[in-house]
Amino acid sequence: MAEKTVISVDLGAESGRVMAVKFNGKTLRLEELQRFANSPVTVNGTLYWNFLELWRDIQAGLEKAKRLQPASIGVDTWGVDFGLLDRHGALLSNLVHYRDRRTEGIMEHVFKTVAKEDIYVQTGIQFLPFNSIFQLASLIRDKSPLLKMTDTFLTAPDLLNYWLTGTKACEFSIATTTQLYNPHTGGWATDLMNALEIPEHIFPEIVPPGTRLGKWQDIPVIAPACHDTGSAVAAIPALTPEYAYISSGTWSLVGLENTQPLINNDAMDFGLTNEGGVNNTFRLLSNVMGLWIVQQARAGWAREGHDFSYEQLTKMAAEATPLQSFIKPNDTIFLPPGHHAHTVMEFCKKSNQPVPQSAGEIVRSILESLALTYRDVVEKLVQLTGRQVKTIHIGGGGSQNELLNQMTADATGRPVVAGPVEATVIGNALVQLIALGEIRDIHQAREIVSNMEELKRYTPQNSDKWLDAINRFEKL
Repeated sequence: MAEKTVISVDLGAESGRVMAVKFNGKTLRLEELQRFANSPVTVNGTLYWNFLELWRDIQAGLEKAKRLQPASIGVDTWGVDFGLLDRHGALLSNLVHYRDRRTEGIMEHVFKTVAKEDIYVQTGIQFLPFNSIFQLASLIRDKSPLLKMTDTFLTAPDLLNYWLTGTKACEFSIATTTQLYNPHTGGWATDLMNALEIPEHIFPEIVPPGTRLGKWQDIPVIAPACHDTGSAVAAIPALTPEYAYISSGTWSLVGLENTQPLINNDAMDFGLTNEGGVNNTFRLLSNVMGLWIVQQARAGWAREGHDFSYEQLTKMAAEATPLQSFIKPNDTIFLPPGHHAHTVMEFCKKSNQPVPQSAGEIVRSILESLALTYRDVVEKLVQLTGRQVKTIHIGGGGSQNELLNQMTADATGRPVVAGPVEATVIGNALVQLIALGEIRDIHQAREIVSNMEELKRYTPQNSDKWLDAINRFEKL
């Protein structure tokens, strides 16, 4: 068949990219058109995404894409953050970053009105202080005038789709990250909105992945899984259902793919979330802080004059003494920006462990702690669902870290398949190709990905040493 090209616009917490994905009926080829930094800005104490600069970079990439005569365009971004439009469709305020401090203490404030258990029953979403529900509640608590002026709520990728096409809609996978979607009714959680005085009329229609939204300069725009993790999971090269996935990057999303949400007290207590996926699926997963901690440590060292590359840090970590000290990556002290090398040292000191000193020791502690956290999540998923997990698939930028991949195999006692690196871009493109009729379904799509040469496999090693580490980690 003739080669078909689609364009994936993918925004992550550190960077964005516009990529051409070319499909000849059997294999995928990627061409990078535009890659750019995603650098938040602080104004008067509020942390914002520099969203207009991102829009400019996206437009530059799409202009380059026109020469390829693409069949369609798809957009995905991180979850939870949103823009508010007035009745003329104008953006009322720049998008606030989920790591901004405006949601400090907001969960406790909300639980005074609606019980935590009631929110989970209605949404099935893990409690994180930056979920859209809590960001909106903070506007109400702080008596912001914004909501009174708002005509339409659009998540970050939905806002970009609106700017591309003029269509106001919210794609299913990104809608679930708001903690305002009710999987029981298949629509917005209006009872919850009313209880919290969040105006329900501002929320647009929810559409499934694969929906044609309109056109940008005569090129169709198709909603993939607009949540980047939803797109990444669509590209998992699994041929059987006995697997867990880790979408590895700034965040590590560790989970299973289900046909129905799993909503009960155990799932809530374990901190599990039910986010929407492609093909009417739900991603039962846990958000783990991920490589954010390494990123912030590296930035802190750079400010001190030590400009380590990620490759240098990983090499130093590989040479450091193994399994000495651990952190809990999801501890709230790691959530805000900061010099997290110092935060790691502080955590180890307070928990009466050997305090890592060198950059290699600190990064090794972070990576081993991530691998142990992955194991903890996978075991909880197995316990809750009764499912077997015979393989762990790691996709995304973090899948390039061979040391972490091997640690994950060692800690979980399960083989790991790493790749593709550009899982989100590929998953975005696959949904477009299915919508265009070029690929039959998600099963054929994953079979295509499973044949990619970049995939690497890791087998568990040093099981006795890791068993001791597991016991020490669980006691933290």
